[in-house]
Amino acid sequence: MKKSLFAIAAVTAFAGAAQAQSSVTVYGVMDIGVGGANSRIADGKYVTKTTSTAAYDGGESTNRLGFKGTEDLGGGASAFFTVEIGLTPDAAQTISTATTQNRQSFVGLKKTGLGDIALGTQYTTVYNAVAKTDAGNTNNFAGDLIYAKNTGGTYTPSNGNTTGDSFTVRANQMITLNSETYAGFQAHAMAILANNNSTQSTTQTAAGTTVTGGINNQNGWGLGLDYTWNKLFVTANYMGLTAKNPYSNTNSNGQVGTQVVGTPAYFGVAQAAVNGTNVQDNQFYVGGTYDFGILKAYAQYITRKVSLEQNSGQYFKRSAEQIGVRSFITPTIEAWVSGGLGRVTGNQTVLTPSGQPTANLTAWQIGSNYWLSKRTNLYAIYGQANTSNVATVSTTGAGGNPVSGNVNNYGIGVRHTF
Repeated sequence: MKKSLFAIAAVTAFAGAAQAQSSVTVYGVMDIGVGGANSRIADGKYVTKTTSTAAYDGGESTNRLGFKGTEDLGGGASAFFTVEIGLTPDAAQTISTATTQNRQSFVGLKKTGLGDIALGTQYTTVYNAVAKTDAGNTNNFAGDLIYAKNTGGTYTPSNGNTTGDSFTVRANQMITLNSETYAGFQAHAMAILANNNSTQSTTQTAAGTTVTGGINNQNGWGLGLDYTWNKLFVTANYMGLTAKNPYSNTNSNGQVGTQVVGTPAYFGVAQAAVNGTNVQDNQFYVGGTYDFGILKAYAQYITRKVSLEQNSGQYFKRSAEQIGVRSFITPTIEAWVSGGLGRVTGNQTVLTPSGQPTANLTAWQIGSNYWLSKRTNLYAIYGQANTSNVATVSTTGAGGNPVSGNVNNYGIGVRHTF
């Protein structure tokens, strides 16, 4: 009898130890609300106005379902993983079918005193830095020139109101490195390895020469450095992304062209199938916060330049600076406000759209949370973004209509994290 009790106790102790060494957590966000959007796009002598009011999801935080876990390997080493998918609770399919369905999927190893390494689909170094230094906590409403997203309206980079995507949020086939914190400094690094090369072949047709196969690579790297001192936090980050693509189509004049596919694309818009569109995408971000106690101040600057590798004079460039504050007015009511200025310039004859656009950008946002508990809050957010006249100079000599526009969108909703 004593031996049986001893065996049961030993098995129970072993199971408890195993459970302590390995753990899996289910987490997520459910965010649903009601809001609206208004946009006004002026193209030459024509003005297009759009108004919408509807229920939406993912206003303050994008909806998601995730699983993450760690295993103690002993000696200060551990293994970890994360699998996170996007959710669309207000649509016919709850599991998102958009490109953001795979939000994160990676596995890694960590060593106490050194840092960690992870492989898979992950956030970029720039996004992680923005998430730490954005007054609006990277919500999906208009009015943020650094995290330039919009929910609930028809505002997209392609409809003329081109505030644009200011950085790459995540990437597949990524390796990341994060050091431990030493004397307030923490270093970050990333590399993207997406190569798909094949034998190149040439086919002669009546229309001209068609070349298939060859180099088809989307690669990149990034570095970041954070510094924390008492209530001050500062971060600086750089990413360089490249797309090298095969000759894969025939132009109407018989010249061989190049089709750009995949990431990166300039400001979220894919290039056309024209001659010579291999691109270099450089992104730089610095940001900082200072906690005054009664409020937290934010400052941000970002610049992004996408140019042809074989002709750096063909490019798009976007830059923006933004400041904001965030504070708890009462123990349960939190509020923030931010405002920014930006500029878009370019010079291109083979990228789409062609011309020499120049535009000034302005945006501001105000929002508040009412915390019902640590995991549930009500929110109200309003944001507005404006684009000045885009002075387009057509490369064909036909000229172009000036384009300007503004968008605002707003919403109230409830968010629950678990």
